[in-house]
Amino acid sequence: MSRMAAAHTPLEERRPPLGLRERKKLKTRTAIRRAMYRLITEQGYEATTIEQIAAAAEVSPSTVFRYFPSKEDIVLDDEYDEYDEAIERALRTRPVDEPPLDSLRAVLTAAVSRMLENEPQEMHLRTKLMTEVPALRARMTESMAETSQSLARPLADRAGRDPDDLEVRVFAASVMGALREALLYWAERDQQDDLVALVNRTLDTLKGGPGL
Repeated sequence: MSRMAAAHTPLEERRPPLGLRERKKLKTRTAIRRAMYRLITEQGYEATTIEQIAAAAEVSPSTVFRYFPSKEDIVLDDEYDEYDEAIERALRTRPVDEPPLDSLRAVLTAAVSRMLENEPQEMHLRTKLMTEVPALRARMTESMAETSQSLARPLADRAGRDPDDLEVRVFAASVMGALREALLYWAERDQQDDLVALVNRTLDTLKGGPGL
């Protein structure tokens, strides 16, 4: 497959086939997440306990904690365990002479589009909760900081720099911060806007400044 063709391949199509053990783990993770989302929809985030989630998913509380360290992680976890790795792999498929912001725009808008297509209800509930639950917003910030480290590696490799260089770290963190604000902006306005368009608009701000 050419670099350009690979760049336009959905992230999930580039994942290697899962073995039986991995499929069972993914099934359990998915059951836990769906149980929690169902309970939150019925009774709210604060009223939903780990014990209730475990019972609804037909697993033990210890199993829930084995897959998710906290209740916040269940909400914010993406469909695939290797989300950051998939983003990093997708970024490495972009043309080496493409401006870094354009490469990140292509990869991140594809990821957002995939989530909106594959899990629209969860995406809407997740972002809504981010605006309502301080602990979730804080955990989202931590998660995006981890993702920015994943983005820094291929960006640094392309530029012949160290991923820990200040400029590389600032650039990757700025992009993820912009994505975070786009998600919150979308949720705060009842998710009426086109989220992909908002992400593009946000990244345009990084390129040209706020134009105030």
